[in-house]
Amino acid sequence: MNTTTRPARQAPLGRFYDINGRSLFLHRSGSGGPPVVFLPGASAIGLDYLNIHDRVRQFTMSVLYDRGGTGWSGLADLPRTLAEVAVELRELLRAADVPAPFVLVAHSLGCAYARRFLQLFPEDVAGVVYLDGFHEDWETYMPPLRLQKVPGTVVLRLVCLLSRGTYRRMFASWPREMREPLVAHHLTLASQRAGALERSNQPEWRDELKAGGPVPDVPSIALTALGIDPAMRLLMSPKALRQLYTGKQRLYDALAASVAHGEHRILSAARHSTIATDCPDAVIQAVRDLWQRVC
Repeated sequence: MNTTTRPARQAPLGRFYDINGRSLFLHRSGSGGPPVVFLPGASAIGLDYLNIHDRVRQFTMSVLYDRGGTGWSGLADLPRTLAEVAVELRELLRAADVPAPFVLVAHSLGCAYARRFLQLFPEDVAGVVYLDGFHEDWETYMPPLRLQKVPGTVVLRLVCLLSRGTYRRMFASWPREMREPLVAHHLTLASQRAGALERSNQPEWRDELKAGGPVPDVPSIALTALGIDPAMRLLMSPKALRQLYTGKQRLYDALAASVAHGEHRILSAARHSTIATDCPDAVIQAVRDLWQRVC
């Protein structure tokens, strides 16, 4: 096991592991198995799910981490292929002595990474909890995917300014020594740019997953968030929002039906970006329910 520190910007907790020359952040707590591993969405990082992690660790090992190029982990050229991220995660978990198989808890873009991980390493996955996430059949139920332009510096500065209150509300219950560095991180141009870069190539996620063959059948619970993110309310018409949320429900119904032990739960009070802080009890219940089925 080869660990390193990152002198320029120390994380408030956790450790760093040198994986193929890149310093990667990982924090784990608890014991037992199968371990629960969180895969953040774009613009999110591991410690964003600390509220869920701290309750999951009471019944099994729980793992938070930052992908290369995000959070406290070392720099990486973004966007990356799903396979690059999946292989990196497997190597990190091995270096940190986190034993397979895992229950993956994946949010948004993290669901694309989880599905690629499952294609590549099916023996390492006991089950998956999908938090309002991407699926390769997205366009069967929703508008076509498009490459997304990465905003310039002026727009990213505006996003930082407008999102300050959102992040402070999101992490209000975090210990101060965690909350302040976490909010500060999210309000940097680098963080906002990394999130925009990661989500810029959605059609390529679809193509890579479809080319990767069938996604193996493992027990799964999919959670759909029906609340409306503030940005979505500004950018989408009421009709488009209704179509989006009807499509999402149909997509995740199909996802649950595609596996032998699948389930779909709808969270009316949760929004896409903040599902883990809007409805933490429901998220924790889904994780625990799935974990109990596979342990």
